[in-house]
Amino acid sequence: MTEHIYGHEHPESGEKREGGFALWFTGLSGSGKTTIAHLVGPELDARGAIVEYLDGDTVRTHLSKGLGFSKEDRDTNIERIGWVASRLVRHGAAVICAAISPYAETRAKARELVEEFGPFVEVYVKASVEECARRDVKGLYEKAFAGEIKGFTGVDDPYEEPENAEIVIDTEELSPEESAREVVAKLEELGLVPAAATA
Repeated sequence: MTEHIYGHEHPESGEKREGGFALWFTGLSGSGKTTIAHLVGPELDARGAIVEYLDGDTVRTHLSKGLGFSKEDRDTNIERIGWVASRLVRHGAAVICAAISPYAETRAKARELVEEFGPFVEVYVKASVEECARRDVKGLYEKAFAGEIKGFTGVDDPYEEPENAEIVIDTEELSPEESAREVVAKLEELGLVPAAATA
């Protein structure tokens, strides 16, 4: 009997687990990370994956309460998300992480933590600062441009674009639904989820 190619072995026990991987959405505030993540999740669930969500804002509320937005605090928040993701991946979950995660070095640390137990798939959700500001219903970009908010990613704090992301989604070209389909198709191509059943 042929094993599914989207399983992987636990590095210590050699036990085979199905479907454990992290899908890491990174991009500017307003690029569409969370929207796409919550479209991809139900599709993975329908294909038998155990889906868990780790959203940057939610993690700040529950796991990283008290952290600010200095580089050190942002790095700490992302490393915590990476660590939790690695634990979930270890137990076979498909972990969907959506966080700005602006710094390449910290994303690499999150990848290293996860890849001890399963694949890490980086999704760069690409959109210009101008487009993200246009979409911003909270007016955060406007305040950042006016200098009322300091250290805002993409305005007066850097966003380091991924150079080797497994998936790049341009949300100025694709709708959220089209973007989600692109992500799922790539996961199929990578052998991490089975193809959808056909009638």
